[in-house]
Amino acid sequence: MNTKTRTVLTAGVLAVALGLGAAAQASAGASRSVSGMPSDDITRIADFYGTYIDAVVDEDRGNLGQALRSHYLTPAFQEELASWEDREHADGVLEAQNVPVAWKVTGSGSAGTYTEAVVTLTWGGGTTTKLVVDMSRDSHKIFHIGEKGVGRK
Repeated sequence: MNTKTRTVLTAGVLAVALGLGAAAQASAGASRSVSGMPSDDITRIADFYGTYIDAVVDEDRGNLGQALRSHYLTPAFQEELASWEDREHADGVLEAQNVPVAWKVTGSGSAGTYTEAVVTLTWGGGTTTKLVVDMSRDSHKIFHIGEKGVGRK
């Protein structure tokens, strides 16, 4: 077999192998969708946590995370978080010193003027922590993050 034939044969085998690999990879994952509405508080809490975690991972606690806090959190709660962070030496939104590998937001009800959600953070070792997040229904701003909601303090 000459060099030209060997090169063409190798290229053909490689193309078939790569094509089959791509087809197998594409068929292995199921389609997913995520939906939401800007008027829905649970969507807004999920948007905040997803974007905030991405910002912290991508920027290593840069300006985007702070801008997101300004947009999604009440000014009074931003001050409260800053005090908590100075005292605890941790990120007040995540209540941790590191960044979770996954997150999930589950609505847990509304009471008069606010909506409450449970944010489950999954860490590298598979452990989880749960935070209760309260958001004003009027302003769509988060005014509390903690182990218990404002109605259960």
